Amino acid sequence: MAKRYFEDFHVGQVIEMGPRTVSREEIIRFAEKFDPQPFHIDETAAKATMFGGLIASGWHTMSMCMRMMVDGFISESASLGSAGIDELRWLKPVRPGDSLSLTMEVTETLPSKSKPDRGTVKSSYRMRNQKGELVMTLKGTGMFSRRAGAAA
Repeated sequence: MAKRYFEDFHVGQVIEMGPRTVSREEIIRFAEKFDPQPFHIDETAAKATMFGGLIASGWHTMSMCMRMMVDGFISESASLGSAGIDELRWLKPVRPGDSLSLTMEVTETLPSKSKPDRGTVKSSYRMRNQKGELVMTLKGTGMFSRRAGAAA
């Protein structure tokens, strides 16, 4: 795939990413390091919680989202990083064996007024499990280089 520049993104564009399956071991390993709450690291303790079993940390879910974004389009783009994310929501627990897919929809493209060599792409993301259930949403802002001479 050719490198994507700012000009290659347009409002309404949809990019599908995944699927990616998460294992029990992966959930526990991530949580032990970054979010060691009982419902993320201890199957027995997790059964006694409102979740009724082991679930992935929301931060693990977000990290898997980031990996899907890199594999799905960022690694093949003129990415300059991100100005951040907004409205991150964890809507349903991610469980061992879940297969996650991600949909990105471009909601706005803004050429920079002060730096004509780049632009901002705002997008809405929806992550679903194998049942089609929405497990996470977020809004993100990415910065991308423009093609040489595109701003002229």
